[in-house]
Amino acid sequence: MGASMQRVGPELAARLHRRANAGRWDVPVADFAAALERSAAKVDAPDATTLERALGALHLEDLALACACERGHEAAWEHFVLEYRPALYRAAAAIDSAGDGRELADSLYGELFGLRERDGERQSLFRYFHGRSSLGTWLRAILAQRHVDRVRAIRRFEPLPEENAPDAPASEAAEPDVESHRLGALVRAALAAALARLPPRDRLRLGWYYAQDMTLAQIGRALKEHEATVSRHLTRTRKALREDVERQLQERGLSHAAVAEGFAAVVADAGEMDVADLLGTEPARKNAVLERSLDEGMR
Repeated sequence: MGASMQRVGPELAARLHRRANAGRWDVPVADFAAALERSAAKVDAPDATTLERALGALHLEDLALACACERGHEAAWEHFVLEYRPALYRAAAAIDSAGDGRELADSLYGELFGLRERDGERQSLFRYFHGRSSLGTWLRAILAQRHVDRVRAIRRFEPLPEENAPDAPASEAAEPDVESHRLGALVRAALAAALARLPPRDRLRLGWYYAQDMTLAQIGRALKEHEATVSRHLTRTRKALREDVERQLQERGLSHAAVAEGFAAVVADAGEMDVADLLGTEPARKNAVLERSLDEGMR
């Protein structure tokens, strides 16, 4: 039986509803169960046990918040704006340094709220959040993709280079999915090289924090550093990683838009790259540093 045929039973829905603290936002169990059904359709769960394990691994509290915002719950929206708007504005500013980032982020809020209606109901983008990544990572991936879409739309109206011009395309452009896959592979390779160049102490912090799931306080005690110092070092290292990756890609001739598209491709699908292997540590949170280095490192 495939995942799409495996139903989320009422008992499982109720348990996960409690774990998600969905009652905080007045999300009915039935609505949360519907969101879980959409998530279940995206995983390979041939039996009830596998399904429960897969759904239990979701970012359930984020899923509950998304459900509440989709329903228009006022307190949930206030919480969402307070928690996520500053980070989205920073991410948008880093993605589009030309100054249109804030407009890009604001347009995303319109999609999240659901400005369009169908059959008298708002169509919120939150409906497409399935909880497999954190809400913050999902939002930044969408923001990056919206930027890429905008760049591609602008390019359609730009004149083509002359046939013998130096920048004339040698062959027909690749299909978007093929191109995104290529750019994503370049970003992954650049990140691997950037991680390898980090000083040992920076690599150690990253490995402990992301791969071994240690807290800032635990790392501080081990390295005899203040917790705030550990946090500053991690922030600096993430920023350095992103700058190193961008430099490598620009040296390969990639444009700003192509770099943004590569970041979006990696955030959307981190693939088989295991950061624990790159850092030489035991795996705990696969690809966590990949997501945050490319997204939060832009702060």
